[in-house]
Amino acid sequence: MVLTNARKKIQIFGRKVGSYKKESLTAFGLKSKNMPFYNDLCYKITMCLIILAYDAHPLYRLVLAANRDEFFARPTAPAVFWDDDPRILAGRDLKDGGTWLGITRGGRIAALTNYRDPNSERKSAPSRGNLVKSFLQDKRSIEEYLEILKREGPAYNGFNLIFGDTERFSWFSNRHELPGFLERGVHGLSNHILDTPWPKVSGGKESLMRIIRENNEIDPEQLLTILANRTVPPDDSLPKTGVGIKLERILSPVFISSRDYGTRSSTVILVDREGFVTFVERTFNGNPAEPKDKEWRFMIG
Repeated sequence: MVLTNARKKIQIFGRKVGSYKKESLTAFGLKSKNMPFYNDLCYKITMCLIILAYDAHPLYRLVLAANRDEFFARPTAPAVFWDDDPRILAGRDLKDGGTWLGITRGGRIAALTNYRDPNSERKSAPSRGNLVKSFLQDKRSIEEYLEILKREGPAYNGFNLIFGDTERFSWFSNRHELPGFLERGVHGLSNHILDTPWPKVSGGKESLMRIIRENNEIDPEQLLTILANRTVPPDDSLPKTGVGIKLERILSPVFISSRDYGTRSSTVILVDREGFVTFVERTFNGNPAEPKDKEWRFMIG
């Protein structure tokens, strides 16, 4: 998005939509009350999708597949074991220093999505990526970290956090009153509460369940194929999150693609019952035709 102060012209996903006026917004499927949303779009529509199977396969404790969606201009480092904390394998947001998904050599795992509610966003709120970083660096129990999130969560813009140690996982959202431990099975999380049946969540869960049923051993490429789905669901199945129907369509596929914003990376994490980790990251950064893959394998210990 580009917003110039002089004449207040806006360009969304590379498309000029006219002056900052009610009629222009209506033509784009937006309402004038949503304009605070556009003043800092990079913070307000960072999307992600996480689908995971927890203790649902005879060979694996955890099967996780996730997309990170972001503006291509936001500085980002791909996954690596961090120089300043070699226990952590994760990508990094170079603007604020946090991350969206990571695992440690000791088996701590955390993954974040933003909760889409543009009218409640605050520019002064701390970066949500630090919540993932904090859990990965921390040594406290899941229960202790849950208490920290309950206490400090309201300071952040809306978020969901899945975190655990491969034996147990918890989900917390500062937009929901009932955090707790994940039940065994297949779960999906996008930008509402856990297992909300948005098309990309429901479709992703169904695809993951099929892979689990039909395969004794899972190839990461099978999960990356799920994450590459660009199907746009019909309008009557889309959520109404306050961004207007045109943006709902853009944001609705599992893999998001537009000029300035989209899926920047896909990640697969497999943890077998012996504690062996396979971590695969496929990065795009605006060029889906030329992805770059990196893979790590290690034993938790």
